[in-house]
Order: sequence, then C-alpha cells, then structure tokens
Amino acid sequence: MMAANNQTFYVPVNFILTGIPGTEESHTWISIPFCMVYLGSLLGNSLLLFIIVTEQSLHEPMYLLLSMLAAADLLLSNTTMPKMLAVFWFRDGDISFAACLTQMFLIHCSFLIESGILLAMAFDRYVAICDPLRYTTILTKLVIGKIGLAVVTRSFCIIFPVVFLVMRLKFCRTIFVPHTYCKYMAISRLACEDITVNFWYGIIVAILVISLDALLIAVSYVLILRAVFQLPSKDARLKALRTCNSHVCVILMFYTPSFFSNVAYQFAQIIPSYMLNLLANLNVLVPPMLNPIIYGVTTKEILKYVKKVFYRGCKGGLLLN
Repeated sequence: MMAANNQTFYVPVNFILTGIPGTEESHTWISIPFCMVYLGSLLGNSLLLFIIVTEQSLHEPMYLLLSMLAAADLLLSNTTMPKMLAVFWFRDGDISFAACLTQMFLIHCSFLIESGILLAMAFDRYVAICDPLRYTTILTKLVIGKIGLAVVTRSFCIIFPVVFLVMRLKFCRTIFVPHTYCKYMAISRLACEDITVNFWYGIIVAILVISLDALLIAVSYVLILRAVFQLPSKDARLKALRTCNSHVCVILMFYTPSFFSNVAYQFAQIIPSYMLNLLANLNVLVPPMLNPIIYGVTTKEILKYVKKVFYRGCKGGLLLN
C-alpha cells in the first residue's frame, strides 16, 4: 500500500529487539544480574508451588491464592527472560511478528492476573481478620477456584483486544524495537499510523483495572486496620497485623515499579531511553524474584516446609554418597 507521501506501509514479518539502548557494550555484564534474577525466580516460585501442591495442610485459601501468584510469576519470567538473555548473550534479537504479539499478550495478561490475585488476597486477609468465624465458610476451595477462573478470564478479555489493536497498524519506518521484550506501546510507537486508540486503550486499562484493583486493596486495608485497632489487646493487634506483612510487601513490589514506569513513559521525551527501559524491566524482574522470598521468610508455615524440602535433599545426597 502506498501513502500519499510515497511511504510504503507494511506488516512486518519480524522485529528485532535491540536490548537496552545506549548500553550495548555492557550487555554481557548486565546479563549477569538478569540471569541470577531469572534463576532465582524459577527456583523460588517452583519450590513454592511444589510445597503448596504437595502439602495437604497448606490447601487453605491464602496458600491456594499464593500458588496462583507463583504460577503467574513463572509465566511472566518464562515469557520474557529467555529471549532477553538471548539478546544480551548472542545479540539474537530477531523475533517473528506472531511471536512478538504472543509475548506481548502473555506479559500484559500475566500483569493483570497478578493484580487480580493480589486483590483476591486482600479480600482473603479482610475476611480472616474482620470476619474470622465465617472464614472457612466464605472462602471455600470452590470459591477460590471461581476467583482464580474469574481473574484469568478478566485478564484474557481485557488484553485480547490489544493484539488486534497492534495487528491493525501499518509500519513504514523500522523493525528495530528499542527494548528487551515486546512491550505494547513500544511496538505501537513504531507504526506510521495514528495510535491514539492504542494509547487511550492502554490508559483506560491502567485506570479502570490496575488503579481500581489498587484502590480496592487500599480500601480493604483501611477496613482491616479499623478492625485491628478495635481488638482489645496489643498482642492480638500485632498478631493480626503480622498476617498481612508479606501481602503488603508483595503489593509494594508489584505496584511501585509499575507506577514509576508508567509515569516515566508519560515524560518519554525528556527521560533517557535506557532509564525507561530499565524501569520497564523492573516490572518483569522484581516481583517474580522477590514474591517467593518474601513469603518464604515471613510465613512460618512456608519456611518450615522449605527447610523440610532442603533437609530431605541434603539427606538424600548424603545417602547417595
């Protein structure tokens, strides 16, 4: 198709991920912490998922939701990190248009899944503290299953249109993506067409989904704090607050990088591209690595079974020797 200004519009066969612009000479060194984070994410979330699935005593609402979070983290890590490391190690940034769309869909879908699970976990903590006598009757395994299905369905339905919004675009300038993975707006900005619809759809999703989830989580914790401070003893208040420590930390690890990354992209003209890239990478690096660590350290039940797994592993190794 020819435009009036003689530009040729086309749908690219593939894109080329360039990594982090301005740091090409340091890609090998940058890959070291990225690789360590990836291995940590795989080990931590796989171990967490294994413990929750195999230990019957952990088949409770909070831990079932935690297993969903670990599964979402594994999806996010495995969707982004292998290709990212290939770019850093082998300069292999070539990715087909279809694969790029698939990666973009899975990344953004996993973000919405995590946000939905964090909201469900906030509801879990609200019921556990504000209505403890009805906790087991309200949050049954069936209800948790329905919540998980609703979270996945919501994420799929919201992100699926993004694929078509990108597919409808025509490109004429370059196939080089100044990023380590296929990010929605990074791909959209390569188009030679008006991307107003793409831009506003992204804004609407951020406001109506991510921000709404964060607001509902904040409201749940206001109600939780009100219930906690009505408890008669200081020990009871502290015990109730401790059950929320890990969840609050995970919330901060998830929403903080996302907030700063989205704000930075609004000032893309004045912020160096490598800074935008690093902030975007924090979204896919930090939560999957830190979530299992936070829950493993702050949750006594999880920590007990982690020690049990490693004890069995060490004992088995000694017997083999």
